[in-house]
Amino acid sequence: MLRALLGGIGVAGVAGPLGCFVIWRHMVYFGAALAHSALLGVALGLALGLPADLGIAVLCLSMALGFLVLDRSRLVTSDTLLGILAHGSLALGLLALALVEGLRVDLMSYLFGDILALDQIDLLVIYGLMALVLGVLLVYWRPLLSVTVDEDLARVEGLATGRLKFLFTILMAIVIAIGMKVVGILMVISLLIIPAATARRLAVSPEGMALAAASCGAVSVILGLLGSYWWDLPSGAAIVAAAAGLFLLSLGIPERLARLIIS
Repeated sequence: MLRALLGGIGVAGVAGPLGCFVIWRHMVYFGAALAHSALLGVALGLALGLPADLGIAVLCLSMALGFLVLDRSRLVTSDTLLGILAHGSLALGLLALALVEGLRVDLMSYLFGDILALDQIDLLVIYGLMALVLGVLLVYWRPLLSVTVDEDLARVEGLATGRLKFLFTILMAIVIAIGMKVVGILMVISLLIIPAATARRLAVSPEGMALAAASCGAVSVILGLLGSYWWDLPSGAAIVAAAAGLFLLSLGIPERLARLIIS
């Protein structure tokens, strides 16, 4: 339980601030598409004898680059293309896991997470990647925020908007790769969007929203693990349900009072 708590809080600390950009940039469906492609990354990594996390990161980056190339062609609309990539990659991942000879994996743990199975190596990886992602966010916070607010103006000011988009994609791939250990492929996007959506009503500044999102994510992990321990519930689902519960509670708090508490 202690390792699960530390691992969950570590992931929430990264997913919250990054999820703010996902909401600001209206990239929820894009994040879901990357998450669904993670299963194909698992199959790729295991088939090549590589860590599954590395396969997920590589596949997510490849999926993002493929989307950018295909989206520029304007053959189909962006949401249709994301739907095709998301569900197509998920189906290919399931087929790949079934067809690779000698490969036996716990599919449920990948789809819905197994936070209670985290070991010390997992914690080192989670906190190492958390430090990397947070460090990059701190360094590029203002440029990323400028591109999010007004991309055209940021381009005029000399910011490399294309590189910043690619950097953001890399950060999302990393968070999805580590977040699936907590809540699984099918629900990892919830760690990005639900705490950030809760924090959006409570914060008065972008920085305050990022801190509030990380805090809401950490509280969700704590409540979810407590519920899992007391009532023998699936840990990943309990964490997401706790996050959704906090969001519903935030809707009942008067906005002025909520922002006064956060400030």
